Amino acid sequence: MITHQNAQSQKPARVVVLGAHGFIGAAICKQIEAQGIPVIALTSVEMDLAEATVVDRLASLLKPSDAVVMLAALTPDKGRDIATLMKNLALMQSVCAALEKTGCAHLVYFSSDAVYNTAVSRITEDVPASPQDLYGAMHYTREVMAHSLAKVPVLVLRPTIVYGLDDTHNSYGPNRFRRMAQKDGKITLFGSGEETRDHIHVDDIATLTVRCLLRCSTGTLNVATGTSKSFLEVAEIVAKEFNWEIEIVATPRQSPVTHRHYDVTNMIKAFPDFRFIVLEKGIARVHKQMMAAS
Repeated sequence: MITHQNAQSQKPARVVVLGAHGFIGAAICKQIEAQGIPVIALTSVEMDLAEATVVDRLASLLKPSDAVVMLAALTPDKGRDIATLMKNLALMQSVCAALEKTGCAHLVYFSSDAVYNTAVSRITEDVPASPQDLYGAMHYTREVMAHSLAKVPVLVLRPTIVYGLDDTHNSYGPNRFRRMAQKDGKITLFGSGEETRDHIHVDDIATLTVRCLLRCSTGTLNVATGTSKSFLEVAEIVAKEFNWEIEIVATPRQSPVTHRHYDVTNMIKAFPDFRFIVLEKGIARVHKQMMAAS
């Protein structure tokens, strides 16, 4: 659940985005700029949070009036081991140390729905975090680190599966399916694609983030549409976008079937006028963008 500190939308003085080169970060920066809000978009090239001197460098850049969006992380495709966990915690430690020096007007931390137990099928913000792997444990620990900052208003966003044109992780779902279909003419599923998941377009993630910045929202919010579809259904939606036949291939199942649905009551209460991009329309948009770029 989140609380709006601003009764009405109010532009932050400036937004500092850490991890601005990533899939979600780039989309957020684009929408912040479209709002006419000053933004400093930092990537690991400009600000390597793993460097020994980065705390002082970041602190010298930050102002107490800044809003900070923290997305910088090594994603699961970079590793799911203990070493990757510790590197990610070190990145967050640097950010927290800098913010302890300077403070900020608002911190938005991008977590993940990986903090929830995969055995829980219906998710609300009241479901206790119970990560089942090191990636989920990392995000939950970084959430706790963010909340430990005294006098800093903190918002934690926990997105579900995000899709869009510029996904760099080739994550299982719409992103990987469209690339498989374009390259090989087929989509290979885990098992028969029975699992149901919620999928959200990256532009919706960016729009909601900007809304939270404008309202200086605090608390924890699951970022999901409230509509879940099976991976088989998603594959069929992707396949229909092509002008040639796409084969959908099942494989022997390696793990138990799990389902996930989000109760988005808190999202609706926070932003009652917001409307998500319907999955079919979102996939069609990304397909058109992909074909235009080919």
